[in-house]
Amino acid sequence: MTTSSDSLFPHLETRAVHAGMEGLAESGSHVPPIDLSTTNPLPSVEAGGDSYENLATGGELIPGDSAVYQRLWQPGVARFERALADLEGTEESVAFASGMAALTACLMAAVAAGTPHIVAVRPLYGGTDHVLATGLVGTSVTWAGADSIAASIRPDTGLVVLETPANPTLELVDIADAVRQAGTVPVLVDNTFASPVLQRPVEHGARLILHSATKYLGGHGDVMGGVVATDDEWARRLRGLRALTGGLLHPFAAYLLHRGLRTLPLRVRAQQETASELARRLQEHPAVHRVLYPGLPGQDPLGLIGRQLEGPGSLISVDLGDYESAVRFTEACRLVTHAVSLGGVDSLVQHPASLTHRPVEAEAKPHAGVVRISIGLEHIDDLTEDLMRALDAVGAERSSAGRAGASVMTQSFA
Repeated sequence: MTTSSDSLFPHLETRAVHAGMEGLAESGSHVPPIDLSTTNPLPSVEAGGDSYENLATGGELIPGDSAVYQRLWQPGVARFERALADLEGTEESVAFASGMAALTACLMAAVAAGTPHIVAVRPLYGGTDHVLATGLVGTSVTWAGADSIAASIRPDTGLVVLETPANPTLELVDIADAVRQAGTVPVLVDNTFASPVLQRPVEHGARLILHSATKYLGGHGDVMGGVVATDDEWARRLRGLRALTGGLLHPFAAYLLHRGLRTLPLRVRAQQETASELARRLQEHPAVHRVLYPGLPGQDPLGLIGRQLEGPGSLISVDLGDYESAVRFTEACRLVTHAVSLGGVDSLVQHPASLTHRPVEAEAKPHAGVVRISIGLEHIDDLTEDLMRALDAVGAERSSAGRAGASVMTQSFA
């Protein structure tokens, strides 16, 4: 398996274009073919049985063997997996139907190994937080701060789960320190917000790197998927779980995700450039209480940008002080679409406490005044105009409310 450490091409931009494309020229193709076969011919009963046994227990397809059935092995999915592993610098990766399917497989693997206890560092994506809080797949959870992971580890701890930058506050966690505290317990890092362009957690000791591939990897808001980049041992465990539970990625989704990887570095860096300037502009508006963005002064206290992260990314969260202001701002945006998700070519805004983090327990729910903005590829001046106009609407509403309050007070003392 080729990884970033032994790739023929040392630069990420080149690998993003060519990873997973091996063997195409020999077959007469320039782009990966889409094979929609749900079943595959078997050379004999004995050979078919051997292939089934290998794949159903998490093995990789042996050249010359039958792939048997799409739930067990699919060539287009395998190409995407090889490409993503190359970009993350891991031995392998395993793709799933969604990010939550990928996370669930990791949790189930921990339970199956007799280590169902999870140490989780908040904040996390709302779906991750919710599935851990409910214990739906047989796990128990201890919520820990980034500095108290070691104290939370138990003999039955199977995973440490963290997300950096975190959703939606964009707080940063030192991955190497988390790995040090975890000791022999594998650390799973949700790398969705950074993507392998800005952060490669395996370089800091993480064993499992999770992506909602729906976001930056796909990049166009038209495909759903999840993927875990990891080592050979964990990949086999996860493939076996995928074969048993059926959380497989569709071949056409794999094609779109693989295609998305080819422009990933260009998109992520262009979006980040716009976000960095927008964050500075937004914090100057009087309606804004605080802009949450790792690239602003004081918001990277551990000095992780440049050491762990190559840049602050293209997600911005804005604290507008209260729920009413957050609603007014969100609904006043016109160019920026009010919708969940992130990482696509178009900019999106959403209110986390009402949507993605709605099921999160009250003590961990984002502040009601916070909105999250995913910056796309639009021109920065157009985005600035739209966001500033929405902030002006918040300011105007506050002024109107203040005048109304003053009028009532005047009347009461008349």
